[in-house]
Amino acid sequence: MRVLLTGASGFIGTAVDAELVAAGHEVVRVDALIPQAHPADAVPEAVGGERVHRLDVRDADRDDTWRDLLGGIDVVCHQAAMVGAGVTPADLPLYAGHNDLGTAALLAAMTANDVQHLVLASSMVVYGEGRYRCAEHGEQAPGPRPRADLDAGRFECPCPVCGRFLDWALVPEEAAFDPRSSYAASKVAQEHYASAWARQADSAVVALRYHNVYGPHMPRDTPYSGVAAIFRSQVEAGRPPQVFEDGGQMRDFVHVGDVARANVAALEAVAGDPAGAMRAYNVCSGSPVDIATVAGHVARGTGSSAAPEVTGEFRIGDVRHVVASPERAAAELGFRAEVAPAQGLAEFATAPLR
Repeated sequence: MRVLLTGASGFIGTAVDAELVAAGHEVVRVDALIPQAHPADAVPEAVGGERVHRLDVRDADRDDTWRDLLGGIDVVCHQAAMVGAGVTPADLPLYAGHNDLGTAALLAAMTANDVQHLVLASSMVVYGEGRYRCAEHGEQAPGPRPRADLDAGRFECPCPVCGRFLDWALVPEEAAFDPRSSYAASKVAQEHYASAWARQADSAVVALRYHNVYGPHMPRDTPYSGVAAIFRSQVEAGRPPQVFEDGGQMRDFVHVGDVARANVAALEAVAGDPAGAMRAYNVCSGSPVDIATVAGHVARGTGSSAAPEVTGEFRIGDVRHVVASPERAAAELGFRAEVAPAQGLAEFATAPLR
């Protein structure tokens, strides 16, 4: 198939590109090369020796170059986005512009050029807090954790009925959206635009909800870097990795190579999907791990004997636990992750970074 790949020069985009080429697909590469992901002194002119068209997805519905590139495309694989949890509220226009407006403009351009299939990079952040159960009162949906609780070191989510700490459980794709950050709100918007487009344009979408992605060529030393890269930078600077809260936050860390394989599986699936449909899938390792253990894996991978330092610090808006079920992706896409976090995070500690 002929695939237009947005965000082709990014951390995930380059891995997806390589996997698409290996699977025999023809790739047309586009990237805006925004400074939050691409420092000015390290702007790539090509990926895998192939040209990257430097275009802004926000212009997709009004730029003739986009029209020319979309001609003859079978599937768009949309990785371009402003990422990260949002450093300050001043970032809100960046998320709304690149993610909300950019996706809407891309979908309009796809319709104008009769491109009917989309693979969308979404995120587990759409869920907000994960899934919780009380031993006495069953499944519960906790609200945002109060600052007073966090200040006092009470990090677990309490049952709204009895106040006892809740147990986490795996989140299925049908869970309700509950975005807790500007990035999360923009990812929800992307999914809503894509779902509406699928119905209105009689087209098909697969949305992939990535969990915590890490691996070679991850960006480093920016406020938008993932926590694994931040831990690595701290260890390389001779400091123990700094773990927020009490380190017990549960997450799923999925290797970028597995994310790339999930995209190829989704691309091949969406081409055969019925028109007017959108399907969503968790893309995760299936091996939950707490943040303190993540820090330990990264530190050991560098050869450091430094134990993670649990600081008790916190960020308002962070969720306590969010771990998803991989079963729908396995059943319908034939995708299961191959790299376990214990192995992948240790290897990541010495992998090349941006």
